[in-house]
Amino acid sequence: MIDPARFVDRLDALGVRSYAGVPDSLLKALGQHIQATVPAERHTITANEGAAIAMAIGTYLRTGDLGAVYLQNSGFGNIVNPLLSLADPDVYGVPMLVIVGWRGQPGVRDEPQHVKQGRIMEPLLEALALPWAVLPSDPDEADRVVDWAVGAAREQQAPALLLVEKGTFAATQPAAADAEPDPALAGLPTREEALGALVGALGEDTINVATTGMLSRELFEHREAHGGGERDFLTVGGMGHACSIALGIAQHEPERETWCLDGDGAVLMHLGSLAVIGHHAPATYFHVVFNNGVHDSVGGQPTAISTVDLPAVAHAVGYRHAARTSDLASLPEHVAALRDAGGPSLLELRVRPGNRSDLGRPTRTPRESRELFMDAL
Repeated sequence: MIDPARFVDRLDALGVRSYAGVPDSLLKALGQHIQATVPAERHTITANEGAAIAMAIGTYLRTGDLGAVYLQNSGFGNIVNPLLSLADPDVYGVPMLVIVGWRGQPGVRDEPQHVKQGRIMEPLLEALALPWAVLPSDPDEADRVVDWAVGAAREQQAPALLLVEKGTFAATQPAAADAEPDPALAGLPTREEALGALVGALGEDTINVATTGMLSRELFEHREAHGGGERDFLTVGGMGHACSIALGIAQHEPERETWCLDGDGAVLMHLGSLAVIGHHAPATYFHVVFNNGVHDSVGGQPTAISTVDLPAVAHAVGYRHAARTSDLASLPEHVAALRDAGGPSLLELRVRPGNRSDLGRPTRTPRESRELFMDAL
């Protein structure tokens, strides 16, 4: 396996010193090392993967240096447009290094939402007609491939891509400071506690669309333990799109409430969707954002949510009501206020990062869940 420090040092020696991307579980060790060692002015966790490509373009335009972009292949579709319509040698010709975690690699067990994407990764990369290679896990071989990729990017004036298999990067020990709990989080509930309290306040008659990641897994386990959930749609992939799925449902549900149970990273990834929700303004649409300030499913890297006043954003784009709380005892009161105001309305629910180590995964396939959901409606 590759020591992330060695990898970053190699890139530094080759003149690649700026990073942008969306965290990935397969690149967790690399991402944590970058977060801990690269200055903030040279490392940006972007709202979505396409924005990371754009940042690498900006880095090159101003400095002449290659930027590095990292992402999970589930977000590969977000980079195709800026890669081909901006960075490609047939357009502006901007060299950069793109590091892609290979979820769903054939022969490697993974979740169903990753299987198709993983199976077609190599043909997709071939279709781009850009230089690419699988990054070897042997450190010496990896050095040679990194040297080749950076050289090819410069020579061809093009993005070069490295596909990273599971287990390529060795885990790193967190710094001592990282292990200390943040006192500011001590009074916040866990997301699982908040989810259980919210579901109890909503009652049994709502339609619920849960965002990708840990929240959907926690909702599934809650239903397994307490019953119900036939009208829950678990958005196991497609980060950032749960709110638009909920909008599509609400536009055809004039009577029954549709509740989107969202996350801060997901909201930021496609923040413009809030404006579309506000514009169409279905009266049965309600939006709860569980805000823990991090990308919890892929290593706990921070999102940019600390700079965002979500209730103010919601008001600005046409939501009828928006509020914030971390007090679970007040949830029935907040749910009642959202219902009195009518949709679209938003509640930001502040929770602390983390989840149970023994948290399971849905035992139904996505197709089975879809059929159960549609039958319940």
